[in-house]
Amino acid sequence: MKLLIALLLINFLYIGNVFAERADRDKPIHLEADRATVEDVNSKDTSRISTFTGNVVLTQGTMVIRADKVIMKEDENGFRHATALGDLVSFRQKRDGLDEYIKGWSRRVEFDNKTDQLELFRQARLKRGEDEVKGDYISYNMTSEFFQVKGSNERGVESGPDSRVRIVIQPKNNANGPDTKVQ
Repeated sequence: MKLLIALLLINFLYIGNVFAERADRDKPIHLEADRATVEDVNSKDTSRISTFTGNVVLTQGTMVIRADKVIMKEDENGFRHATALGDLVSFRQKRDGLDEYIKGWSRRVEFDNKTDQLELFRQARLKRGEDEVKGDYISYNMTSEFFQVKGSNERGVESGPDSRVRIVIQPKNNANGPDTKVQ
């Protein structure tokens, strides 16, 4: 059974060799919210922390994160780490070269623009086209589109609806499928 799940996951990981929109990394980060608290730190040795609350929208190129609250930390080199919290935080980013988006949802999302890493915690769900994975935790590399999914049992947290990893892989379009007539 474990071998079957591993094969399904590998198949899902390598459906199409397409990556997240490459230009997003070089775009500025825009934040909108009902309220904001921003620390203005003049020392180059200290991180700056900003807190945005109420209908927060974080945008960087085609990537959009929507949450109830976002805490943004900026290090001395200008790299940013955001923690987004909400009833369900949503994430969306265009795939490079396709008119298709990667979409995700969870109770907490952490985004690191230094590593292009996105982590989804609690009720995590990631969807690419019609394929979908669900679990308690999803780690997603936005550059390579590689991800790892864990259920709550593996993470050592209380069991619940996220106790197991669930994957849905749609069949690929077949040129000789049932709607195709061969003469």
